[in-house]
Amino acid sequence: MIAKGVSYWAIVGAQLRKNRLAIFGYRCIVGLFLVAVYAPVVAWDRPFLYREGDESSLPWFNSLFDRYYVRQGVDLFFNLLMLFLPLGAAAFFLLRFLRRRAGKWSARAARRTLLVLALLFLWTFGGLYVPDRTAERLWCKLCLAPGVGLRPSTQREKVPDFHERAEAARKAGREVTAVFPPLPYSYHNTRAFEGSLSPDWFFGRTREDLGAVGKHPLGTDPGGKDVLTALLYGTRISITIGVLAVGIYVTIGILLGALAGYFLGWVDILISRFTEMMICFPTLFFVLTIISVFEARSIFLIMAAIGLTGWTNVTRLVRGEFLTQRGLDYSVAADALGIPRRRIIFRHVLPNAVTPVLVAATFGVAAAILTESSISFLGLGDPNAASWGVLLDTGRKSNLDALILAPGAAIFLTVTAFNLLGEGLRDALDPKLRA
Repeated sequence: MIAKGVSYWAIVGAQLRKNRLAIFGYRCIVGLFLVAVYAPVVAWDRPFLYREGDESSLPWFNSLFDRYYVRQGVDLFFNLLMLFLPLGAAAFFLLRFLRRRAGKWSARAARRTLLVLALLFLWTFGGLYVPDRTAERLWCKLCLAPGVGLRPSTQREKVPDFHERAEAARKAGREVTAVFPPLPYSYHNTRAFEGSLSPDWFFGRTREDLGAVGKHPLGTDPGGKDVLTALLYGTRISITIGVLAVGIYVTIGILLGALAGYFLGWVDILISRFTEMMICFPTLFFVLTIISVFEARSIFLIMAAIGLTGWTNVTRLVRGEFLTQRGLDYSVAADALGIPRRRIIFRHVLPNAVTPVLVAATFGVAAAILTESSISFLGLGDPNAASWGVLLDTGRKSNLDALILAPGAAIFLTVTAFNLLGEGLRDALDPKLRA
């Protein structure tokens, strides 16, 4: 028996919590997301605090939105998310508290408040790209105390390496205090004097072998880049590729499937034949063909290529659900009442037909991560991005075990976590499998 007042998604959530493997996959995904967001706290080659004599500065904060230093748009977004995620959580709990205290907190007022917060978020993020850096300056004034040495990013184009700067200051007899993250490295900066080093966790080395930087838990690649740092920032690439690519093809699949399943006739025939034609092409080779056409390769190109080629299964799922739902009483009654078809499709039928899409999207994220890793491993990815596939390709060329095992294990864990969650969602959403 199901208690009265219990929503459908509450029942699904209760069923999902009974599946321990699905919960394990969910926790792994949350952990990967947190690693992606807070990677600069663990690995960054700018110190949190740098004090040389009487002068103090916060280079870590200064460089988070420095476009001369942070070259990937993905990193800019996650750096902004890292700072705004605690603010968003605080705003959520504050609204929740006010709603409980006020008693009659209107849903419209809550939506307006969240809209203002979202506009502030977008305005701040968009301000990072305007020439005058208005939003960046405002953020600096609000969040940092005066006199900490924060300057506009246009004035920070030529910032010296802080490891070398501290070492030169100590040799000159000046007192230097520098507080670095646990891994004081950046994935896009190389240290040529180190070269390829074996992992500290696997082989013991003396302090003299490490140079002036620190230990490398997973070693370095032939260019001197820290492997663990690149692995952490590769999480950002994988999550971005998986979520946005799946978002693109789920949107396309829902639109085409809804039109084919509701209108039938020549619309259904045209969309169905086009879908079957697209299914005939192997997705990986189709994506490789699209990427090969462009000379400049980027993460967003790979994302768009995956999104524009993976919508076929979602289209067929949505079409099948619409064929079932359009003949039910509520859909026929809405049509008889003269409700516009656009509203019937997206307001009434689509919410009842989107359940299989959630399962397909979860499996699709894992497939998109595998596709991007394969493309990067073949040498067609973005060479400037910290992709796990690029690390695998570097390990294959240099014959370094850490560069093969570490990204391989990361890909395996991520794909397994999404697949476990997808299987748990499929069982929880199926009424026949509910206990």
